[in-house]
Amino acid sequence: MEDVLRPIYQERASNKDTLGILLIEKKKSESPVTDNLDAILFIVTKTTETSLFIKQYEYENERAALYMASEQQMSEWIMNGTNRRIIDWILNGKVLFDRNEYMENLKKRLIDFPREDRTKRIGVEFAKLIRRFKEGKDFYASNHYLDAFNHVIHALHHLARLSVLENGFHPEVTVWNQVKKIEPEIHRLYEELIISQEEVSKRLELLFLASEFLVNKKTELGAKHLVHIMKSEKQEWTFNELVHHPEIRPYAIDLGILLEFLIEKDIIMVKKVETKGKTTSVLFFTNLGILGHFSGFVYDPNNRKPSSGDFGLKFEEIKKLQRNWYYISY
Repeated sequence: MEDVLRPIYQERASNKDTLGILLIEKKKSESPVTDNLDAILFIVTKTTETSLFIKQYEYENERAALYMASEQQMSEWIMNGTNRRIIDWILNGKVLFDRNEYMENLKKRLIDFPREDRTKRIGVEFAKLIRRFKEGKDFYASNHYLDAFNHVIHALHHLARLSVLENGFHPEVTVWNQVKKIEPEIHRLYEELIISQEEVSKRLELLFLASEFLVNKKTELGAKHLVHIMKSEKQEWTFNELVHHPEIRPYAIDLGILLEFLIEKDIIMVKKVETKGKTTSVLFFTNLGILGHFSGFVYDPNNRKPSSGDFGLKFEEIKKLQRNWYYISY
């Protein structure tokens, strides 16, 4: 297949924007790593018009795909864990072109897995874990057991990946094989949820009790990235400053529920600001628009819904997001 693809990758290699080219070939009859195609040609570029370009080829009953991704897109996949095949491609793919040893250095960085990369990736997984865990508990409390079951499954996957990352490894697609060796109690929880003959509600009840202990056990580790940024740069932050911080952006979508969890655990403190109604709540700006319009978040420790007139502003929209957190626009 390499001979067939050679004219394609040689043309791409001549482009000064190309950093590296990998060939990933199908090794089994069923190969999710290559989307069941015979080969994947993966090209990393400095910049592209789109963050990802895909094109498929067919030659004498063999099929291949060209994946061309920007360096930024590839970094996001690795950090966010949203394309776990990328790790396999980089570590096991055949290098066809390597400008200034870019692919070799990238592979070495993945193998070494520097502490700063690992800490950030742990922060991403922990934020996802907290969202799934909290939402699962909410579904369980509302007797929506199948929805709760789905969220607990996802929460356990995040917990498993967190354990693998903690031990200095990249989570693989077959993460449960890794976890069984690294932290077997998490593997047993997963088995209990899947294999047990108990009613779903009973399984969930036991799982939430056991999982809560493990989540609390991982809290200091999971919050380390966020806490380090908050301590190292300044003492006080607004939600807007945090959610737009480049280091926090990979888990910005889960930042609200993560902050709420860390506030409950007394890891992060909230500075209270007196409002017009003499109650205490904090307004975090998230979007400053034109002509004085903005949207933002309000945190109230007493779960009191904001009123138009608070902070000296007349709100056009007030929407509850979750306990203590409200979205407002003006």
